[in-house]
Amino acid sequence: MTVESTAARKPRRSAGGKAGATGTETAAEATGTAAEATGARRASRTTRAAAKKGTAEPQLVQLLTPEGKRVKNAEYDPYVADVTPEELRGLYRDMVLTRRFDAEATSLQRQGELGLWASLLGQEAAQIGSGRALRDDDYVFPTYREHGVAWCRGVDPANLLGMFRGVNNGGWDPNSNNFHLYTIVIGSQTLHATGYAMGVAKDGADSAVIAYFGDGASSQGDVAESFTFSAVYNAPVVFFCQNNQWAISEPTEKQTRVPLYQRAQGYGFPGVRVDGNDVLGCLAVTKWALERARRGEGPTLVEAYTYRMGAHTTSDDPTRYRHDDERAAWEAKDPILRLRRFLEASNHTDESFFAELETESEALGRRVREAVRSMPDPDHFAIFENAYADGHALVDEERAQFAAYQASFADAPEGGN
Repeated sequence: MTVESTAARKPRRSAGGKAGATGTETAAEATGTAAEATGARRASRTTRAAAKKGTAEPQLVQLLTPEGKRVKNAEYDPYVADVTPEELRGLYRDMVLTRRFDAEATSLQRQGELGLWASLLGQEAAQIGSGRALRDDDYVFPTYREHGVAWCRGVDPANLLGMFRGVNNGGWDPNSNNFHLYTIVIGSQTLHATGYAMGVAKDGADSAVIAYFGDGASSQGDVAESFTFSAVYNAPVVFFCQNNQWAISEPTEKQTRVPLYQRAQGYGFPGVRVDGNDVLGCLAVTKWALERARRGEGPTLVEAYTYRMGAHTTSDDPTRYRHDDERAAWEAKDPILRLRRFLEASNHTDESFFAELETESEALGRRVREAVRSMPDPDHFAIFENAYADGHALVDEERAQFAAYQASFADAPEGGN
């Protein structure tokens, strides 16, 4: 398959103004010229409200433009100044392999091998950039979509798929990778991260904690409580929000009247918006935030401004609530294509690198596919066994109904399993 064939889409929110070649620009400028007309028609409520109040429009940290050009930024350049061409190729490899794995997982779900899958398509730069900013002793609290961060932490992709197949409860030891199990409950992992970070501070360690969540989770009370506790206790935690524009079917502008990163001001700690399709920008900003935490300067909110190119999960149909014209504006901002353009323009690689990587990505897809198909089928009745310790009449009735339903299929195995 061609790993760069799927491209990103356009955010519904737009903003004007330009900061020049400083690596900081408005969110609208990051969409590119193809989206200017559409962006003008769809100016968001957030931007209009800011204009009425006379407040500054959202600024976006960007070190790599959609065309793959390096932009200078005096504040964040020092955090990527030592990145070598080999490491740049490594970032590219990470994104390509993560996308290939994600595509294979989506196909496996469509073939009935997985119960569900939450794709990260379009968010590779946000996850790889932030994931590679971490030290080994830092601790990660993910949601259920951080497959790229899991890759950076050394979690075998096959272990991720075991949970979505229903044959394990995670498949990895969080302590071996400092990568917590996936959290399905929206926003609750931010509380776990805050408490863990408070413990880190009490232990006197100089490591940091990072919590991942989406724009939809930012509306949860758990996230607000996490902000409060982390600020009051000066916890060494980075809140990394991947704003992919859609909380299932709700756009971000229906969840907040200000840009998400500005919410941090009300809690007394800094927030920054970074181009979530710029892997260098995400790497630099996350390094900066983690170093703040390690120095004892407290929490930071990072908003990675990106786009969910696919469905929320494989049970979702985004065509029912999103416009097709969003895709055209985000295609030019594809995170993988952007870094490839930079690598080629900088003479940091050649065609043999891309050819070898294509071969490696296909091998990864085959390995993952074979691993999933060799897994046992999930025990459909296990859920009934763990509802009550001593049994329950209603659960017994539901189990019997479910057994009858399973037996109604012509190819149902003996015993209902």
